[in-house]
Parts: sequence; structure tokens; C-alpha cells
Amino acid sequence: MSRAFVKDTEDVEGLPDRPISDLPNDVTAEGLRRIEQALAAAEAAQAAAQSAGDRAALASARRDFRYWNARRATARVAPAPLDNSVVRFGHTVTIVREDDRRQTFRIVGEDEAEPAHGTISHGSPLARALFGKSVGDVVAIAGSEAEIVEIR
Repeated sequence: MSRAFVKDTEDVEGLPDRPISDLPNDVTAEGLRRIEQALAAAEAAQAAAQSAGDRAALASARRDFRYWNARRATARVAPAPLDNSVVRFGHTVTIVREDDRRQTFRIVGEDEAEPAHGTISHGSPLARALFGKSVGDVVAIAGSEAEIVEIR
């Protein structure tokens, strides 16, 4: 066996932890369920890798387990907004951009955000620009402007 191969295998155990944001870990109820599912999946992957003796998979599963365990420990389920007067965490907001593109996003926690599926992180520049604004307000987004046309 090549010494280079042995060194690569040994280095696998020292995978750096996944970075954790400094933002509050606010989540929706669905976001908490997704964190708990990811934690369970990481735990199962860890057990499977251990059984198989796969050190690379074990190191990766342990890193994922630490990440999801930390995210679960700090998760705060944000209550659903009680009114739609201003944009808050959990709202679904529709904007119309200067080029008349209409876009709708729901503001959610970092780990549950999937912009391609219409959810954005509460820490994203777009969400930060929208927070506290009302229908009819115009916000600056990515070098252009957009008007808020619906909050639900």
C-alpha cells in the first residue's frame, strides 16, 4: 500500500466541522422537523459507516451529526406571524421588480431555505431588506428596486 494512500485515509478523521452561522437559529415548525430528520439520518449514517468500517464515511457522518446536533440544540421555533401588516419571519412575500417580474418567497430559517423552491433565509439580503416593510413599500434589492405587493 502506498504511504500517500495511508496518509489520505488518516486525514479523513480530521474533517473540519461544518460552519455554523452566528445568526439566531430561528426556524419554522417544518424547519425543526427537517433538522430532526437530518439529525436522525446522520445518526443512521454514522452507525452504518461504523458497521462497514468505512472511515471516510464515518468521519463525514460524525461531522454531519455534530452539525445537526448543534442546530437542533439552538433551534428556536418562531411563532407564525399574527398579522400581515409588516414583513416578519415566516411570512410569504410577493414582490414585483422593476422589470415587472413577480416573485414570491417565504422567509424561513437558514437550514430550511431553498430559493429555487421559494424559501429564503431570514439572514439573506433580500429578507433583511423586506423585514418591517408593508405592502406598497419599495425596497432596494441587488442594485434595483422592488415593490411589496402582498404579505401573507
